[in-house]
Amino acid sequence: MKQMKIADTTLCLAERKFSFREKLEIARLLDRLGADVIELPEVSDPKTDVLLCRTVSSFVKGSVLSVAAGSDAASIENAAQALSRAEKPRIRIELPVSPVGMEYHSHKKPQKMLEWISTAVRAAKASMPGREDVLSVEFCAVDATRAEEEFLAAAIAAAVEAGVDTVSVCDTAAETLPDDFAAFTASVAGKAGVPIGVRCSDRCGLAAASAALAAKGSASLVKTAVGGNEAVSLETFAGIVKDLGADHGISSGIRYTELKRIVRQIARIAGDAAGKESGDAAASAPGEEPILLDDKDDRQTVKNAVTRLGYDLTEEDMEKVYEEFLRVAEKKEMGAKELEAVIASTALQVPSTYTLKSYIVNSGNIITSSAQITLIRDGKDLQGLCFGDGPVDAAFRALEQIIGTHYELDDFQIQAVTEGKEAVGSALVRLRAGGKLYSGNGVSTDIIGASIRAFVAAVNKIVYEETGV
Repeated sequence: MKQMKIADTTLCLAERKFSFREKLEIARLLDRLGADVIELPEVSDPKTDVLLCRTVSSFVKGSVLSVAAGSDAASIENAAQALSRAEKPRIRIELPVSPVGMEYHSHKKPQKMLEWISTAVRAAKASMPGREDVLSVEFCAVDATRAEEEFLAAAIAAAVEAGVDTVSVCDTAAETLPDDFAAFTASVAGKAGVPIGVRCSDRCGLAAASAALAAKGSASLVKTAVGGNEAVSLETFAGIVKDLGADHGISSGIRYTELKRIVRQIARIAGDAAGKESGDAAASAPGEEPILLDDKDDRQTVKNAVTRLGYDLTEEDMEKVYEEFLRVAEKKEMGAKELEAVIASTALQVPSTYTLKSYIVNSGNIITSSAQITLIRDGKDLQGLCFGDGPVDAAFRALEQIIGTHYELDDFQIQAVTEGKEAVGSALVRLRAGGKLYSGNGVSTDIIGASIRAFVAAVNKIVYEETGV
């Protein structure tokens, strides 16, 4: 079975203007989702864009980070500088290959373009001395479907001869039907001798079909995005692979259990109003309406809502949740957050494998946050000491150090339960282990303490289900 690579181009969408913080959050979400490649645009402001890429590199470990270049020699140098700390760096040489694109965008004649393709790829390959073993270079043939056949073949040959690792062809104008695009991709692949990627514009609504047929054939990488019409919908293509891939010999590394939730988060960040009408946000789909329950809802309705939130509860736990739901719902309608609080406080209540004994957390604007935590297990004190990005991150790292396991943090929420200076804070932590979600609640006048207690409660549930003790 062919493992398809999915490269997400959301951060490159021309119609989207993201803030620095939004770009970081989108990259973090894509890495968590399992995107093979996260694409960033060409460096336009060296100071800001290089800082962005280096910051992203600090937490993106699973995905390849790809930065566009190729407009000139400086763009290649900037891309290399931006990727200097990335674990899996890729420089993406993006150049037009159609007569119109070369003339009006690059101001180069065909022969000069061929020479520049070779020069640019070689410069990119040599741009990170000492890291040649991890650096990959991609040649992206923009507007490839409108290029002259002989010139496109020569351009790809020049890139391959210069040492390119991947070649991607683009149906930029969206003028090619899906079956014709699949045949076009197969023809390119037969001559290239390197992995082939595809990028399809969705201006005519055919991008997903074109990408799917290309993937079924010779393509090994598909460029997607959340929102816009410049690329294949990430959710649509991943859904095609999930539902139909086994029948056609293709798969992907996307974490399907998190797909809808993460796509919605990215769509919200992007402010993608159009996404509400498409599969990208799916908010208007009948089965995906916002959760809103009251005491007149029966057990099956509540169970369906619990399943939508991602929980897989036993019948015994579901009964506890429903009883608590009825008690709370007598007083107010319940949404997703309220239902999650009920699940966290009633489902799978287990003996405490770990008990919090003490914690010391230091934080400030001129020091790195640190946490020293002591847990008790089987009568023995277990200590952890870690630094982190803020007091909560440091505390969670210290807890994982003690436990000896890293759990994926699916959600973290804090809120005030009471009002005033002595307000009681409540924290909800959701951890994912073995494909299931486990939540823990913590309450304290110290929100850091509440967060630690919530994390420990969730871990106790995981340990109990895994060991039965």
